[in-house]
Amino acid sequence: MDFKGRSFLKLLDYTPEEIEYLINLAMELKAKKKKGILHRECEGKNVALIFEKTSTRTRCSFEVACSDLGMSCTYLDPKGSQIGKKESIADTARVLGRIYDGIEYRGFGQEIVENLAKYAGVPVWNGLTNEFHPTQILADFMTIKEKFGTLKGVKLVYMGDARYNMGNSLMVGAAKMGMHFVACTNQKYFPSKDLVDECLKIAEKTGAKLEFITDPMVATLNADVIYTDVWVSMGEADEVWQERINDLKPYQVNMKVMNNAKDSCVFMHCLPAFHDLDTEIGREINRKYDLTAMEVTDEVFESERSIVFDEAENRMHTIKAVMLATLKGN
Repeated sequence: MDFKGRSFLKLLDYTPEEIEYLINLAMELKAKKKKGILHRECEGKNVALIFEKTSTRTRCSFEVACSDLGMSCTYLDPKGSQIGKKESIADTARVLGRIYDGIEYRGFGQEIVENLAKYAGVPVWNGLTNEFHPTQILADFMTIKEKFGTLKGVKLVYMGDARYNMGNSLMVGAAKMGMHFVACTNQKYFPSKDLVDECLKIAEKTGAKLEFITDPMVATLNADVIYTDVWVSMGEADEVWQERINDLKPYQVNMKVMNNAKDSCVFMHCLPAFHDLDTEIGREINRKYDLTAMEVTDEVFESERSIVFDEAENRMHTIKAVMLATLKGN
């Protein structure tokens, strides 16, 4: 395996062995950080962080990972770049590729990050697009491996809107790693048929199992992991809230579904989560729709079965592994 110079755009581009390598490298880097062992293996390099969509975990993870590796980084917020506005994606990529050793992009269509990678001449890393969120999945799978010791055969149930980046990426990752993936939602929120068909072909080689189930009590039986995400994604219109709540309320993660799974089952969420009234959006949801929580109840979120903050921490370790591998090689 040789990662040097490669971009990290979606898990479909990587083999199961390569994904496993990146997870193991992240675990090694995490152990070094916990022991205070310096690992400034990218000393002197510089990276650009393009954020057309704002973020807490992704930005902090990239910035701290850069610092730990000895690199400097430039953060370009939604107003700090002319990408796609006054300057084409191709031109932006060719300029930044001359200045920086690597480029992170978090924003909208997958075609944007793909074009950046096509023209940049340096590694480009997908921090989130509408279609895929591969750095999040690495962190999720690292967290699952820490909990269960393996990924093979682990049953992961994703509840909620499975049509976009998280549902897509978890399904792809599970297919690659031989897991048992279940999308549990209203039929109109299942992933696209084309991507499902592609993942089923992968599953034939890896032994993965993919299911699409509308009944939460059937889907969560014997689950090892129950995973959810917000019901309305960044940038979507306010008008979709009522429809999503009506359609997805039966797929809220609560103690009933957690207790239907294995006793060892854990809860995961990529965050932020609307589980209480401690945010402006949470209070607005309560005022408009009389809900105290949305995709997950506070009881589950704050329970001992919740490993969301282990998962959040591991964003930094897996992002560091991706940057190190693609800038320096294995």
